[in-house]
Amino acid sequence: MKAIILSRVSTIEQQDGHSIDAQKARLKEYCERKGFRIIKEFEIIESSTKGSRKAFYDMLEFAKKQNETVAIVADAVDRIQRSFKESTILDELVRKEKIELHFYRESMVIGKDAKSSDIMRWDFSVMGAKTYVLNISDNVKRSIEYKIRNGEYIRRAPVGYLNIKDPITGKSDIIVDKERAYLIKKIFEEYATGLSSFNQLAKQSKKWGLRNNTKTAKYLSHSVISNLLSDPFYYGYMRIYGDIHKHKYEPLISKELFDRCQEIRNGYKKKPFRDSKKDFIFKGLIKCGVSDRLVSCDIKKGKYVYLICRDPKKPDKKLFVKEGVILDQIKEVFKSLQVPEDLLKLLQKHLEESAGSERKFHQLQIKNLEKESSLVQSKLDNLLDMRLSSSITQDEYDKKAIELRQRQKELNAELSIHNQADEKFSITLTSLISLASRAYDIFESSKIAEKRKLINFMFSNLKIKAEKLEYDLNKPFDLMVNKATYQEWLSV
Repeated sequence: MKAIILSRVSTIEQQDGHSIDAQKARLKEYCERKGFRIIKEFEIIESSTKGSRKAFYDMLEFAKKQNETVAIVADAVDRIQRSFKESTILDELVRKEKIELHFYRESMVIGKDAKSSDIMRWDFSVMGAKTYVLNISDNVKRSIEYKIRNGEYIRRAPVGYLNIKDPITGKSDIIVDKERAYLIKKIFEEYATGLSSFNQLAKQSKKWGLRNNTKTAKYLSHSVISNLLSDPFYYGYMRIYGDIHKHKYEPLISKELFDRCQEIRNGYKKKPFRDSKKDFIFKGLIKCGVSDRLVSCDIKKGKYVYLICRDPKKPDKKLFVKEGVILDQIKEVFKSLQVPEDLLKLLQKHLEESAGSERKFHQLQIKNLEKESSLVQSKLDNLLDMRLSSSITQDEYDKKAIELRQRQKELNAELSIHNQADEKFSITLTSLISLASRAYDIFESSKIAEKRKLINFMFSNLKIKAEKLEYDLNKPFDLMVNKATYQEWLSV
């Protein structure tokens, strides 16, 4: 049988490490043992969470052009894929007998005659990989949350402020733009009189020569003026993902001036700008089955939550659906998820083996990062010795030291992420089975944030029509509904 070897590392910094070489050596030995003839080798260096995966699709296109079934041999499931989106593509090629998947670490082969138990092992391995990616994503989110709690803005500074970076430490900051800040204040003051429209202010700002602080440096349009006048950043607060947080930067205007502008903007009988921090279970997770737009949420009398969609019988009319009605349907799905005891043991064993392999991989990555970090520190020490002995100038020292310290910061950040992910990986994997068998109990006892994560993890394409929930279940949960015995699972 012809074979394609696939080796992958997750970041370009690892390109010079021995991870790729070690993978290729193992896979070549595996092909030789199986009697496979290697026709092509693919090396993929990419992020596990970002990018279009061009090399991955190039590999599949190459495989499809062969006139016989080709074995794609990889070190592990997560070397090929990190999500179920690729499972659909790969499964179709397997069924058409274009490819056969060989996973070295899992000792697993997925071909046209693969057993149901192997398919389930594959699905659970992908779930483990996906969960690891989510853990990495969670670490990034925690970093962002930490910055927000410290009043740091995570986006481009608005007009009137400037983004800067310390040339020594590389730390980003935001400062007042002395040349344009007073013009921003004038815009607020002019609008607060009630005598100037957005268009008039746009024309006036053009006369002042006021431009935005992007690369294009365009004049401010009436829509930019509108957004500017509703941005709380100017009085000391920042809007992040719909919530309002106090920031640490110097404000340009007072809260009173800002509220006065909101009164003008909204009409005197309407309430001025108000911070809203209410979170909802289905916020951003569910669409209207009629309009295909995200369903909005509202709270009545301070405690009754409603989902606002469109009436299927009268599409122009809004329909208010009680959140509890949709929650009950979600809970019924959770109740129907069943995993028989004998299958639990089989999957548990597989996940433990996968976790062990994954831990070895991450320990290798950590070792490589620590080695490079130590090398960078040695270079910094040598650089200082060279400066003290006058072998190099101060300018030469400063330039090289900045580069090395920046690389040291990047390595420390990567080490932190890998260490946290490695600690949690085994816990997460073993909890996957528990999640499947106790989904309803876990959901019932969870807070809003945990409920949202659980729904997002298990469901996709959530929609409501009138009071009926429509959905797809993510793999492998779609195999678990109403199957109480091992035989029912094997019949899938």
